[in-house]
Amino acid sequence: MSSKASPLRQLVPARIKDRARRGMHLAVHRGWEWIQRQGEITPHTPGRRRFAHLGEGACIGFPVGAIYGEPWISIGDHTLVGTHVTISAGFVPGLDLGPDVIVKIGSSCSLGRGTHIVGHQSIEIGDDVFTGPNVYITDQNHTYGDLDMPIGRQWPENNPVVIGDGCWIGTGAIILPGTRLGRNVAVAGGAVVRGEFPDHSVIGGVPAKVLRSYDEARGWDPPLRSAGSLISADELIGLSLSGMEGLQVLQDRLREESTARLEERLGDRPDARLSEEAS
Repeated sequence: MSSKASPLRQLVPARIKDRARRGMHLAVHRGWEWIQRQGEITPHTPGRRRFAHLGEGACIGFPVGAIYGEPWISIGDHTLVGTHVTISAGFVPGLDLGPDVIVKIGSSCSLGRGTHIVGHQSIEIGDDVFTGPNVYITDQNHTYGDLDMPIGRQWPENNPVVIGDGCWIGTGAIILPGTRLGRNVAVAGGAVVRGEFPDHSVIGGVPAKVLRSYDEARGWDPPLRSAGSLISADELIGLSLSGMEGLQVLQDRLREESTARLEERLGDRPDARLSEEAS
């Protein structure tokens, strides 16, 4: 009798191993989803008690970043804080920081994964502020005037930060002490921002400067590229309140709009259309 296993005997253990691996895969991912849901901090979990305020519908995703100084942190209604987001007030946990809130985040904001908000005196973020991942916002920096002492050991300086309602802050942007952003300011990804910037402006660069601004008499300067509105503000609000169904409608409209614009560009360039069809 041959010592080699028959193909059938080899196939059965392989199928068993494959099914076991699939079962383990599903168990791990479903278990992790359950852990994430249970680890979230919301107004209905015990973690809410540590904060100065955690509004209705607010959620801090799990895994959380380094969050401390909660009694001096206020988060408004329906604000979503991504995973691995650090929000801190003071240098270390356990300090008495006085009677006033230090980090105030408004309502209906969305803070991208890995964002850091480090407050010591006052950081005020308005309503409907959105950030990309890995944004850094602080109201404190070290001084460097003493030539004989390492900068990291010199006494820091505080300067309050204010971010107006409706701002968008791109991925990797750094908001430095003393920054004041007006309403609906768009900050380009990777920008290093210090200073005051007016309502309805687009800023970017290192250091950041105004790239586009809006004037009631002249409109946008430089002008925006002409493009029809995909959806009205009222429709967008309605879709956002409709959960996954509303998001699917928005996704379908964005896809249709992208296809229409591509076809329009190709229609204006016969050579491009031929190239697209050939590919």
